[in-house]
Amino acid sequence: MIRVMVVDDERLLRAGIRSILQAEPDIEVPVTCEGPQAVEMAVRHRPDVVLLDIRMPEADGISVLSSLLALPNPPVVAMLTTFAADEDIAPALRAGASGFLVKDTVPDELASAVRVLASGGTILSPAVADSVVGGYLRANGHGPLASRLASLTDRERDVLALLAQGRSNAEIGTALLMGTATAKDHVSAILAKLGTANRVQAAVLAHHYGLVRMDPEPAP
Repeated sequence: MIRVMVVDDERLLRAGIRSILQAEPDIEVPVTCEGPQAVEMAVRHRPDVVLLDIRMPEADGISVLSSLLALPNPPVVAMLTTFAADEDIAPALRAGASGFLVKDTVPDELASAVRVLASGGTILSPAVADSVVGGYLRANGHGPLASRLASLTDRERDVLALLAQGRSNAEIGTALLMGTATAKDHVSAILAKLGTANRVQAAVLAHHYGLVRMDPEPAP
């Protein structure tokens, strides 16, 4: 079972997401809470995936994200946002968020996103893609990033394209006829060459430079 924690200041939204995910046979939601309780609840319930509101009146979503990722064996954290052009999306990306979802994501896509995140993949909701890409490029500079991308080998570009589809290392290995450990080594090399801190930042570049079509879930 994939254990999910939902963190949002709106009780009704928390209940709605919980109801949607609990209906899935492979997902459970042992806890939902507001921002100030997030770290305590994560330590107590040890979720695999956290869906975290990026803007909350009593807690800074970026600070909560950083605190969750600082835990031993941290969960995967995806940010929930109401606005596709939310100015906090780029800081959340730099802080290590593994995905971005708008709050009106349809139920089937929400469950699929949780599965992708739990398998080690990344999620970029199409509605927020432009904001994520634009914020990252403004913060890091367009030219240097293009030259870093050009330094990748053909095989690394193949791996990056699959990574940007949300594929896990195991799925990348299967698709490219290599072992999971080899796929992981390629991903590590890609992150080092691009100077990106995590998979979602690398996925942003892949989408921007046309290596892959934006897709919220991986191909079967």
